[in-house]
Amino acid sequence: MSTPKGKLIIIGGSVDKGSFSQTPENLPMSLKFFEKGILKRICVEAAKGTLSRVEIITTASSIPVEVGEEYIEAFKQLHVENVGVLDIRTREEANDPKNLERLQNADVVMLTGGDQLRLTSIFGGTAFHHLLLERYENDNFIISGTSAGAAASSNNMIYQGSSHGALHKGEVKITGGLGFINNVIIDTHFVQRGRIGRLLYACASNPINLGIGLGEDTGLLITDGNNMEAIGSGLVILVDGTNMRHTNIFDVEMGEPISIDNLTVHVISYGDHFDLKTKKLTLNSGKKSANV
Repeated sequence: MSTPKGKLIIIGGSVDKGSFSQTPENLPMSLKFFEKGILKRICVEAAKGTLSRVEIITTASSIPVEVGEEYIEAFKQLHVENVGVLDIRTREEANDPKNLERLQNADVVMLTGGDQLRLTSIFGGTAFHHLLLERYENDNFIISGTSAGAAASSNNMIYQGSSHGALHKGEVKITGGLGFINNVIIDTHFVQRGRIGRLLYACASNPINLGIGLGEDTGLLITDGNNMEAIGSGLVILVDGTNMRHTNIFDVEMGEPISIDNLTVHVISYGDHFDLKTKKLTLNSGKKSANV
């Protein structure tokens, strides 16, 4: 795979907007946004700055109207007015030339939270998906995803698995993602929902994948498909299985706990960098607030 000219920004989310966990009673309270620091960074990195065309893709959400309005308002606070909402609900719509034209004219797309299986099952292999990959590869173009949008960004994707039983064989379910970046696997709401076990399991099952656990209001800016910079106010957990010596994941019965020998875990925060190829971590010794 050649070096992409685009940028990928993956964010751990604030809440699962539109997920089954939300009820009508608490929904208005839950539709809060991750801090301006990350959205502002998206604007800074975009090809035309605040004049960039932003398309919000609300496919993952079951409440696309509310989520779309929240994003429009959030970008407006940062003086970004050229924002539209693409609520693609079917594979037919993902092949519609009108939607492809809108994607072709965008500088930034934002994949919202919800259910990542909606994203992969609706977009996977469509003309929209192919154009996303093509523009990311060849243009000064940003793909940003939060929560489900982040989880679906890699070639492998966690779509199910409880936190408390994650280190039992068969509990964590993995399928193919949208493939904007290879050899990583991403989990979101990571610190808040205690999902370290899910990432350990995912990396033990295939150590070629770097596990990325994104805290809420926290993300990674990935340039050249390789250089990762932590952004936002929280923590990113990286699980590196390169030097794993042994696991019994293939020996134990389904539902039994597994053992893993020698996984490497890094904890990074605002301004720290990680090189996906060399696995070199560079800490930001002169940290400033993530939201300045």
